[in-house]
Amino acid sequence: MPSRIRTGPAAAGFVTSLATVLATALSPAAATAADKVALSLEDVPRSIVVYNADEGADAVKGDFVVPVAVVPGNEEPARNIRVVVDASGLKDIARVTKGGYGNCRGSGWVYTCEYGTLQNDGESNAPFDIVGLDGVKPGDSGTVTYTATADNAAPVTGTTRMVVGGPTLGAPDEVPGVSGVVPGEPASLTPRFANHTRFAAAGGVALRIRTDGGLTLRTRHSNCHYTGAPVTSAWCVFPTKAAPDTAYRTGAPLSYVAAEKELSGTLSYSWSSAPGKPDGHTVRGTGAPLTLVPTADGRFDSAEATVEVDTTVQADYRPVTATVRGRVGDTVKVRLGVRDLGPGVLGDEVRGRFEVVPPEGTTVTSIPYSFEGDDQRWGCARPEKSGGAFVCEVGDEAFFSAAGERTTAIDFHVRIDRQVPGARGTIRTYNLYDRTPGNDTAVIPVEASPAPPGVVSSLGPVGWTAIAVGAVAAVTAAALYLRRRRASS
Repeated sequence: MPSRIRTGPAAAGFVTSLATVLATALSPAAATAADKVALSLEDVPRSIVVYNADEGADAVKGDFVVPVAVVPGNEEPARNIRVVVDASGLKDIARVTKGGYGNCRGSGWVYTCEYGTLQNDGESNAPFDIVGLDGVKPGDSGTVTYTATADNAAPVTGTTRMVVGGPTLGAPDEVPGVSGVVPGEPASLTPRFANHTRFAAAGGVALRIRTDGGLTLRTRHSNCHYTGAPVTSAWCVFPTKAAPDTAYRTGAPLSYVAAEKELSGTLSYSWSSAPGKPDGHTVRGTGAPLTLVPTADGRFDSAEATVEVDTTVQADYRPVTATVRGRVGDTVKVRLGVRDLGPGVLGDEVRGRFEVVPPEGTTVTSIPYSFEGDDQRWGCARPEKSGGAFVCEVGDEAFFSAAGERTTAIDFHVRIDRQVPGARGTIRTYNLYDRTPGNDTAVIPVEASPAPPGVVSSLGPVGWTAIAVGAVAAVTAAALYLRRRRASS
């Protein structure tokens, strides 16, 4: 009978350690890696409208991206992330061509995209461009599949169902602007659309309307969903199956309000025959549902209609002026510009301008300013002809450092050439929202003293030119006289 082998505590510990080492060595590397780093495809859309049926082979979608994220909390970066995208499920509704962002390679239906190394972050790549096919119908669909891997992470897979939408619904090509909107009081807009395709909107239609520039929507209709405060977007659905060659408008106008002191804003709206509520529209209206009614057809071929809105608020400009004061021959600084009396607040793109015509007998020698460390000589556009106006655009770089709380001004360097009794210049201000023209113009007075004794300055540039020409002529005549005397002696 063989002897029994006894194992003491040390031997037992050795066996346990050996078992652990062998288990670790024999386990798959991916299992260990998965504990350290994890990838996610949860931001990939599950379903999208790839193009509208009426677009057919003219449709090109180059913005389909596959976002891959590294799950936060990993112990190390996800190294060499790759995504293999298989679009063979689209063969009945589309074809794919090389495109995207230039970091995906492949051919046919399969492409591989390189995402690099990421830690607690994400990245998106567009694997290819999707091109439509003629002969498809609204509702036709296909599926794209993808697999994301990394050197130290387990693979994850995802799919996106791509649906052919349609028909394309057009908004008016031109919409007149709206003026005279009183802040705080409701104003209205009646959106319109037309179906100029050969398909009916079998699933109904949806309206998306957005506001900008201090305009907000009123939450009045139960078939509309709105964003939270401030309400700047609405999404409304209608069961109307718009037939080919028909046009509609909303049965009642949508209501919006301009905020206090707002000068202007915009309303933009678009229509879709593939209703799908956009994110963030969590507030449902409580009033009667909005309806659609037939309307006259016309030029309804725009993807989006935009309405420019002007309110009754103004931004009143008043000139900032000063006196040209000094002796003849002096160059003096004269600070000129605008004072914004409000109450509306102008954006940089509509700040307006002021125009300066210097007084007779003076010359503007420079309008210096500094921008990004460089000294510039002319902060305003010079006139093409003598006696014209210097045009100073308040939104230009010369006025970035010249702007005060409500005043924008700059130093004109003005030379006093001669005394002109009663001479005065003018400064005129302008902006699109100044509705008080009576205070837009002011004078630029001149107080010119004579030049110091012994200095002939009152002749001005023309006089000095004449003197110079006369002096040259005198010198020339003297030289000829001396030459003749030498010749005769």
